[in-house]
Amino acid sequence: MKYSYKKLMQIEGLHNQVQLDRFSYSEEWPEESNKQEEKVEAINSGKEDETLTKDPSDKNDVMKADFAITMTGQIVVTAGTVARVVAEWTGLPLTNFSQDEKVRFRGLGPELTGSIIGQPRAIQVISKSLLRYAAGMRNPDRPIGSFLLIGPTGVGKTELTKKIAEYLFGSQRSLIRLDMSEYMEKHTVSRLIGSPPGYVGYEEGGQLTDAVLTKPYSIVLFDEMEKAHPDVFNLLLQILDDGILSDSNGRIVSFANTIIFLTSNMGADTILTFCDNHPSRTDANETKLKKELMPILETRFRPEFLNRLDEIVVFYPLNQNSINDIAFLMLQDVDDRLAEKGYSFLITSRLLNLIRREGFNPAYGARPLRRTITKWVEDPISETLLLDHPKLESGCTLLVDLDNPQSPKASQVLVLNPDDVQALRNPAEILKSASKQSASNDES
Repeated sequence: MKYSYKKLMQIEGLHNQVQLDRFSYSEEWPEESNKQEEKVEAINSGKEDETLTKDPSDKNDVMKADFAITMTGQIVVTAGTVARVVAEWTGLPLTNFSQDEKVRFRGLGPELTGSIIGQPRAIQVISKSLLRYAAGMRNPDRPIGSFLLIGPTGVGKTELTKKIAEYLFGSQRSLIRLDMSEYMEKHTVSRLIGSPPGYVGYEEGGQLTDAVLTKPYSIVLFDEMEKAHPDVFNLLLQILDDGILSDSNGRIVSFANTIIFLTSNMGADTILTFCDNHPSRTDANETKLKKELMPILETRFRPEFLNRLDEIVVFYPLNQNSINDIAFLMLQDVDDRLAEKGYSFLITSRLLNLIRREGFNPAYGARPLRRTITKWVEDPISETLLLDHPKLESGCTLLVDLDNPQSPKASQVLVLNPDDVQALRNPAEILKSASKQSASNDES
């Protein structure tokens, strides 16, 4: 078997990247540890079985071929060999190893900007912090990053963690979400690392530690952190300091390949009031706002805990422009789901304006907008799809409009064929079409 110098360097780099995970398996899990050793040995084995060979002529394959055979019969290990074995080991997609890590992290900011609306400063702060990790300027034994996200409800805190999990780790399933309202009592804290031997739930393992063992590359989200029992903070201090946590069985779990997020609504009223008085989001204003927020945070979070976080990130209330942009994204999601069924989707401007008005509430963020779209768009479309409409077939268009523009009480959905869609250019024709469908619906 033959290795190129470049491949040896790649093997060393990937080994350094994932080697901490191997210490997550104790002597109590010898069979799992052996499986991981076998995956590493597969790089050197050269076995041509179904799991380690591909057709080198397939130019569209991300990794091309796992092994290249020379004219003399030597097996040359390629990038595909190394990346594929490590991808199987970690559960990450192959693209995470075919793409340079620095390139992937540099693309995080633009990716988030397109999906997280109204929070450019939060995106900038988090992206810069994670770039320090990608540049090798962070302690490799600690988590990749740790952030406390504070702000009013419905402004994108949880959504941001989902998007980061999807972009960096390949899927939103890489998000480990823990609702801290379930860990308010002292006896519930043990569920995170597992109950001690002899106690109820001992065999179930820890909800946090087992999840990280299963997904060593993941986002760990502690939601509504202010509700957690103080003992939870003690566990987090160990994670933030050393990057490891021992479960009830004595297994050492590494958090070196995780990103830690904590969310809180503490100080939401202060943020809303401050933004009303200081609408400009400058560095000076944010510094002033954080000074007002720190005494509030310190009533629940100890100073030594706050000091170990990489960043405290402020999320601002959404304005009308942000709600308009989010409405577009939500309606685009409706369009995508209908496209999977073979239908097109249109909405009138008067209904869109109503949705934007009803869905805007700075104190509650984008959640009222979601409910508004459900009421005026998704529910009427769902009813139409369940009816045996004569025009409802693949390729048709669903047009959603108000039932009465002067005094709307509900939405109506018009099922249009391609010829009807062409008539949309003529308002008189589409109104005629709408009245005909309404009349036929009344008759039925």
